[in-house]
Amino acid sequence: MAGSTVRGSEAHRRPWWARAARAVWAYVRRAPGTYLWLAILLVTTQVIRHVDPLTADRILERRSTNLHHLQVSPVRVLVTSALWIAGGGWLSYFLLYNIFHVPAERWLGTLRWLSVAMLAHVGATYLSEGVLGWAIHSGLAPPRAVYTLDYGVSYALAGVVAVLTYLIVRPWRYLYAAGVLAVYALGVQQNRDYTSIGHLSAALIGFACYPLTRDRPGAFDPVAAVRAAWRRVRPVPRVRGR
Repeated sequence: MAGSTVRGSEAHRRPWWARAARAVWAYVRRAPGTYLWLAILLVTTQVIRHVDPLTADRILERRSTNLHHLQVSPVRVLVTSALWIAGGGWLSYFLLYNIFHVPAERWLGTLRWLSVAMLAHVGATYLSEGVLGWAIHSGLAPPRAVYTLDYGVSYALAGVVAVLTYLIVRPWRYLYAAGVLAVYALGVQQNRDYTSIGHLSAALIGFACYPLTRDRPGAFDPVAAVRAAWRRVRPVPRVRGR
């Protein structure tokens, strides 16, 4: 008891920035894979930002999972394409990773979380590029589309978004799943391109990863979480004296 009291008083005497850094590190180390991925994305984003457009196109073309590269060097492009951001800024993905990837990694563990993300990334890439290949073969897309740029982390994100369905308790998980399906199905209806098909495919792959979650039952109750947050922030009523 005395030892814990001493340690508590020592922690309280640390400067605020040291306590903040310690809290941030405690938060980050519970999802090491997510933050390592974000660190790599930060570096690659800065690389693209500081080179000329021609060099940027050359870099991204070498890492594109287009039909040509999937035939000649599939493993290389499937890995490297997931290390670059397509559309949106790094800060946007930092927010999305904290909302979706962090809870998924903490819940499933790093290996299972990464398995879901990579299954969605690889599976959706082949499905979407397969649709593009069919369009080229049918004359609905030009032959040069085999070299179309296709890279980014959004397929992996869609898969993780979907698998989080099983973290949520019933009946809210059904509303969440319906919302995920509606968002990605609406994307297909509006855009009608192979990328939107890839996002929907990735979400369906995420739903199909249910076997990886069987021994990790869902425990997140959004209603209870909102109530708890409200109790913390609601103003305390003043007690009037006579």
